[in-house]
Amino acid sequence: MRLEEFMNASPVNFWAIETIKQCLLQAGYQEWNASKTCPEIKAGDKIFVTKNGSAIFAFHMGNKTLADGGMHIVSAHSDSPCFRIKPNAEIKCEGGLVKLNTELYGGAVMSTWMDRPLSLAGRVIVASETGSITSPKVMLMRINRPIATIPNLAIHFNRQVNDGVALSKQKDMLPVITAGNMCLNEKQAKHGILKALISDELGIAPEQILDFDLYLYDTTPAQRVGLNNELVQSGRLDDLSMAHAGLEALLAKGETPEVTKCLAIFDNEETGSQTKQGAGSPFFASLVQRLVAKQGGSSSSEFENFAMCIEHSFMISADNAHAWHPNYSEKYDPTNHPVMGGGPVIKYNASQKYLSDAVGAAVFMQACQKAGAPYQTFVNHSDVAGGSTLGNILSSSFPVKGVDMGNPIWAMHSVRETAHIADHENCIKVFTEFYNAL
Repeated sequence: MRLEEFMNASPVNFWAIETIKQCLLQAGYQEWNASKTCPEIKAGDKIFVTKNGSAIFAFHMGNKTLADGGMHIVSAHSDSPCFRIKPNAEIKCEGGLVKLNTELYGGAVMSTWMDRPLSLAGRVIVASETGSITSPKVMLMRINRPIATIPNLAIHFNRQVNDGVALSKQKDMLPVITAGNMCLNEKQAKHGILKALISDELGIAPEQILDFDLYLYDTTPAQRVGLNNELVQSGRLDDLSMAHAGLEALLAKGETPEVTKCLAIFDNEETGSQTKQGAGSPFFASLVQRLVAKQGGSSSSEFENFAMCIEHSFMISADNAHAWHPNYSEKYDPTNHPVMGGGPVIKYNASQKYLSDAVGAAVFMQACQKAGAPYQTFVNHSDVAGGSTLGNILSSSFPVKGVDMGNPIWAMHSVRETAHIADHENCIKVFTEFYNAL
């Protein structure tokens, strides 16, 4: 699946995981329900597990046991900064206008969301057909047409707008969903416009709807830009482009690997990873522990086998990096600022916000060299605070050797981000080389 196709199919985290899931199923992977006993596994087996519908973990079992060979892991995250629809969201205004009450998710560049064709995507929870209150039914929903926009204030009412404006999350960022004295039908009048919309979209009765996790997304499709179509522009490149690169490498044709391949896509990195489906959860470590226990190893002790698995493993924590911006060179470190098209980026931080150390970086460098791909380095300007990612968070429960890296992009956390297609192609080559390394 091409990057642009993957991005267009993945407007929010739930849809990204569903897209990855379908690709895995088509490639012969079998789903393991984590609430069931771990299946029997042998070399060559391909399995995956989902968590919360927003995280996914895939394993292509190697000839070596997990205890004796560990894993080669590529990790990324499914979430991106956006706006979540609050409960009781409808706000009626003069002239028949209706806007939706929203809540900011993550650190978005809020102004970029204004004057865009927006719509809704996510999941809707309905009553279980079996009557179980602890296992409600989950339905994915995506409205493919633009139904909302966040209008800017005209410059005539704010002459200082180009000098910089502080935006209020509660006041300025509410999308208008209808702008006319519409005649409400019976369903809309009784249940509200939003619930009626969900009902019509999913073909269910409004009374069946219990709750939802719905988010705004920009309906503008991913597209190539640049004189030679060398750039790709899309929402959510951070971090779905890395998830796509990992998936493509995992599914690359090849024999049964010597070392188990693992693709780990977590959720909620943009809000700190401290959820059951985030890198701060023990869920991933518990999955691996269950696999190790089922498979066995050179020790009779399950604890010893699990500990050896960790020590043999290596993880590439893949999260996009900041590309050098030609208009803001003063924001970057003078000797470690990656450029568009220069290759994947190794990320360093003295305060350990990144997983990288010299050993981990050397492993990645060698994978790049074997793949015939260039690589770059990124370190924050010492006077500019940087962010963190999931590598060092995951290592608190699964203390694995590794490296933090990512492809360089512009406008990280904007509603539209930009990457270089050559970097993406090189990244897939490097991940593929890493997965097949001894």
